[in-house]
Amino acid sequence: MAVNSLDRFKQAVRTQVWDVLTAADAVHDSSVHGRIPHFKGSEQAASRLAELPAWQRASVVKAVPDKAQHPVRTRALEERKTVYMAVPKLATLKPFYLLDPAALTVPPAEAAASRTAAAIAPTVEVDALRPLDLIILGSVAVNRDGSRVGKGAGYSDIEFALLTEAGLVTPETIVVTTVHALQVTETAIPTTEHDVSVDLIVTPDETIACPSPHRPSGVDWSALTAEKIAMIPALMARQRQ
Repeated sequence: MAVNSLDRFKQAVRTQVWDVLTAADAVHDSSVHGRIPHFKGSEQAASRLAELPAWQRASVVKAVPDKAQHPVRTRALEERKTVYMAVPKLATLKPFYLLDPAALTVPPAEAAASRTAAAIAPTVEVDALRPLDLIILGSVAVNRDGSRVGKGAGYSDIEFALLTEAGLVTPETIVVTTVHALQVTETAIPTTEHDVSVDLIVTPDETIACPSPHRPSGVDWSALTAEKIAMIPALMARQRQ
């Protein structure tokens, strides 16, 4: 499938899921299009995730800043896990916020909000992160084989690639997405080398283990334009090495 047709196909999958969620009144957003859906039941999905051995073993978590994953970030801080969260668009040379539960000056639920984290959390360079036990992704749609689509900007895949090259993602690192059941699609989602698949899908009512998820081995420079690289200082620094 050519790049342009692949992009169009993925956008069609997103639109279908956004429309289904809206019709079912399954989201908190007045308009879900263009977003990682803030789905109803995200608290229950976080609770289900917290029951899993992979969660209970984890002490270091990297989580997306989306509202749908706020309950997951809160739960992690309440359980004294270290949480890293990306700076929007990876726009600084230190592209991750460090939420250290031992250093919080506000309650975990407040600290876990992206706006508060931006105000109170120090930022750190990629190489300053601790190895990751668990990575939480947001998704617009995800297939039971673990392939997923986000909102289309590609930042989660770039983060994953940078962290992999830095040796912070290991074979033991578990990758999870929390979603509404209506975001789990039977449509096959084609992937490219830089696309990250998930090990586990957690909905409010179900945990789905995905067979043989794909993980990129590092940054796929051929898939990035010079303009995209210039927008992400950590990528520019990695390219110079």
